[in-house]
Order: sequence, then C-alpha cells, then structure tokens
Amino acid sequence: MEAIDYMVWDVNPIIFEIGFLKVRWYGILFATALALGYSLLKKVFVNEGKPEERMDTLLLYFIGGTIIGARLGHTFFYDWAYYSQNPIEIIKIYRGGLASHGAVVGIILASWLFIQFHFRGHFVWLIDRIAIFVPLGGALIRIGNFFNSEIIGHETDVPWAIVFSYIDNVPRHPAQLYEAIAYLLIFGIMLYLYKKTKASTRPLELTGWFFSLIFGFRIFVEFFKEKQSDAINANDLLSMGQWLSIPIVALGIGFIVYSRLKKASKEVISNA
Repeated sequence: MEAIDYMVWDVNPIIFEIGFLKVRWYGILFATALALGYSLLKKVFVNEGKPEERMDTLLLYFIGGTIIGARLGHTFFYDWAYYSQNPIEIIKIYRGGLASHGAVVGIILASWLFIQFHFRGHFVWLIDRIAIFVPLGGALIRIGNFFNSEIIGHETDVPWAIVFSYIDNVPRHPAQLYEAIAYLLIFGIMLYLYKKTKASTRPLELTGWFFSLIFGFRIFVEFFKEKQSDAINANDLLSMGQWLSIPIVALGIGFIVYSRLKKASKEVISNA
C-alpha cells in the first residue's frame, strides 16, 4: 500500500513580535469573533427596535464574561490540581487556557448583569439573540486553536490527517477543524431558525437549540481528541468535556420543550 503524504502543519502561531508583545493568530481570530458578534447583534437590536446605544456597554460585559468565564472554567475543570497550588497563574491568560463551557456560563452571567443595570426586563430575549451568533465566534476560536496546534486529535491514518510539527510527527485528527466546520453549520441553522421559523417568538427556544446543537456535537467530537484534563483518567469512557456537555444538552432540550409547550398553552388560552 502506498504511504500517505500527510499535510504537515508548521505555521508559527505568532504573527509578529514587538518587544515583549507577541501578536498571535489566536488573538486576532478571538478579536474578530467578538467584533463580528457585536456587529451582527447590533443589527438585531436595530431591526427589533431595541436601544442601539446600549451595545457598547454590552460589548464590555460580553468580553469580560467570555474571558473570565473561560479562564475560570479551564482553571476549575481542566487543571485545578495545578492552579490550586499556583493561584497567581490564574490571571496569566496570555499563557493560554480557556474553556468553552466556562465561557458560556460567563456570557450568561454577564448578560444577566447587563440586564440588571442597563436593560431591565429583557434577559431571555437577549440570551436568545446572543445564542444565534456565538457559534460563529466558536468557529473562529477553534481555527485559532488550529493555528496554536492545540486541542489536537488522536493519532489516525485517515487521508485528511494532519501532522502538527510543533507537537510531534504523528498524523492526527484535525479536531479543531471538525469543530470549526460544525459550528459554522450550526450558525447557519441558528440564523435559519431565527429568520424563517417562529423560534424567535418562543422564549428560550433559540438558547435551547444552541445548547443542544453545540454541546451535542461537542460530546461527539471529544471521541477524536486527546485528553485535556488530568481530572479524567486516560482510560475513562468519557472526557471532562463530555461530562460537562451532557447536562447542557439536557438543559437545551428542556428549554425547547418548555418554550413550545408554553407557547402552545398561550395559544389555546387566547383561542378559548
């Protein structure tokens, strides 16, 4: 059998350096994700008659919630043994270590705080709209992980395997790209649900679809990834990412069912 000439990924994750400042592809893609999310959500605010001038404040809450939540999620769920002994390292975000599950919790809490102080009475409306665009940001961030040669997949001999030369010379599943492609598709589904169905009129349904689709795929793709948490043994059936995703998927399904039943009950009462 002819040997497969696997793609070798040897792109430097650092674009350029100025003194101690290192500009990375990951940082550029992370910033792009925030900028795109801000721009698209702003259009929703305008189209639905919400106060556009609050968007700049929301962006600050969103950035803070995303970064703090993602960092604390990584700290507590993926590497607590290390950070509990080196707490000062928690604030050194520039060294890497962000978890998407924590980011979601951070975004929800930041949205709630924003509502309490700046936009009272619209919490569910807000998180439903944010849920539309988070998958797009997730796709860009996973591409950033690809540039960093992190969150790598298991060794494989599939034709599309990639050798991450910064890690080793082993052909692996490009798990980051699997997620990026899936999240782009989910972003398209979320847009369709928002624009072409009645999901936007049923509170929590869009959030439910986001939880179910994103973290449902996360459960699947984790089977192709290397272990990322020392809290889970290598021979355990499920990874930390999967254990964290299962209750979120269940919550998402619950949101969808609840939103449809509640809407249906209101329609029955209004027609009685």
